[in-house]
Amino acid sequence: MDELMRQRRVYGTDHDDPCPGPRPGHDYRELVGGPLDGLLLDVTGWDDADLRDGAGLVTEIGAYGPGGRAEYGPRSPDSHQWDWRGDVR
Repeated sequence: MDELMRQRRVYGTDHDDPCPGPRPGHDYRELVGGPLDGLLLDVTGWDDADLRDGAGLVTEIGAYGPGGRAEYGPRSPDSHQWDWRGDVR
C-alpha cells in the first residue's frame, strides 16, 4: 500500500479514531466526487456482484441531510475508483 493510501481516512471511522486509515490485509475503493470524495471504502469480503453494483453509503452531508445516502459505483469493471452517482433518500 503506497504512502498516499495510508494517509487517507476510511469511510465509517470515527473522526477521533487515532488510526482512521486503511488496515493491512483489507481491500479498499477510493470514493471520487460527491460528499464522500477522497474517503476509502473497505470492501474486504465483498463478492463480485456487490463490487460491480457499488453502494449507497449513509452520509449526513449529502443533499438529503441525515439519513440520506450517496451512491457510488465502479468507474470501470476493474477500477479501484468509485465515482459518485448522486444522492438519494
